[in-house]
Amino acid sequence: MNAKNLIISSVVGSLVYFMLGYLFYGVLFTNIYPPSDNENLLLVYLGCLTFCILLAYIFLQWAGIKDPMSGGKAGAIVGTLYGAGMNFFMYSSQVPNYTNMITDIVINGIMGAIAGAVIAFVIGRLT
Repeated sequence: MNAKNLIISSVVGSLVYFMLGYLFYGVLFTNIYPPSDNENLLLVYLGCLTFCILLAYIFLQWAGIKDPMSGGKAGAIVGTLYGAGMNFFMYSSQVPNYTNMITDIVINGIMGAIAGAVIAFVIGRLT
């Protein structure tokens, strides 16, 4: 695995993932995570970067994914599973709003698909 490919594809993917997060959670579905005064955008970006490093690592090290279609499919699967797992954890300690939970899981799948396609595209262009 080439570290340069991992870093570049992860950073590009994380920027797309971050902007998609703003679109979905900051503009379209503000009721899922209402804005607050103590948001830390650096930590939000680091979460995006961490997720995209995971996708890029899977694509480069295990799956050999280099085309956007395969990257989108794999990203959708990983994003949906990630979203489901995180929602189950978050709602374990509170009364769940199942509408928000399902919507958030779907959003994670969509964002994962788009980020996965971008990451795979970048990997394909770098190799």
